[in-house]
Amino acid sequence: MTEILVLYYSRDGSVARMAQLIARGVEEIDRVEARIRSVPAVSPVCEAVAEPIPQQGAPYASLDDLTQCAGLALGSPAYFGNMAASLKSFLDTTGALWLSGAMAGKPAAVFTSSGTLHGGQESCLLSMMVPLLHHGMLLLGLPGTQTELATTTTGGSPYGVSHWAGVDDNNEISAEEARLCRALGRRLAETALRLSAAAAAAQQGDPGQ
Repeated sequence: MTEILVLYYSRDGSVARMAQLIARGVEEIDRVEARIRSVPAVSPVCEAVAEPIPQQGAPYASLDDLTQCAGLALGSPAYFGNMAASLKSFLDTTGALWLSGAMAGKPAAVFTSSGTLHGGQESCLLSMMVPLLHHGMLLLGLPGTQTELATTTTGGSPYGVSHWAGVDDNNEISAEEARLCRALGRRLAETALRLSAAAAAAQQGDPGQ
C-alpha cells in the first residue's frame, strides 16, 4: 500500500476535522491509505508543554512518519497569517531529513483554518509551503476545474484547502469545503501513485540495477 501522511496541529478542532476529510479523500483511491498524525502544543518559548501521548485525537508524528510516507498533507490554523508555532517547532526538527533528501520528490499539499473570513489563510498556506520547498517536495494545489473554488462563500483556495471556522469555532465545515478537502486528498494520492509507478518503471528499465 502507498501511504500518505496527513500531519496537522489543531487547537480547537477545525483543522483536525479537515484532516479527517482529506484522509477520506486519500483512501478513495485504490491501493492508498492515510496515516493521520498531529504535533504537540508548545509554550510561547517553543518548549513542548503537552503530554508525551495525546489523550485524544491522532498520535504525535515522528520523523519516521515523514521518511516512510509517499506524500504529505500538512495542516495548521492560521495565526496572524502564519502557521502555528507548534507545527513550525516540529518542522524545525527535520534537518536530518533535509540533509539526506528523504522527502525530496514526494508530493505535498497544505490546508488551514481561520477564525475570521479569509483571516490570512492564503499567506498561512504559503508559509507551510516554504519548508516543504526546502525539502524538495512537489507542491500540489487545487486547479480551477475544481468548481467549488468558484462557488464557495466560506473557505477554499487554489493554494490548498481552507476553512472559515468563526471566532468561536462555531462554523461547521461547509459542503464546498468538505468536497475540496476530499478532492485534495484524492489528488495527492493519485500523484503519489503515479510518481511511485514512474520510479519503479525507471528502475526496471535501468540496466545498471
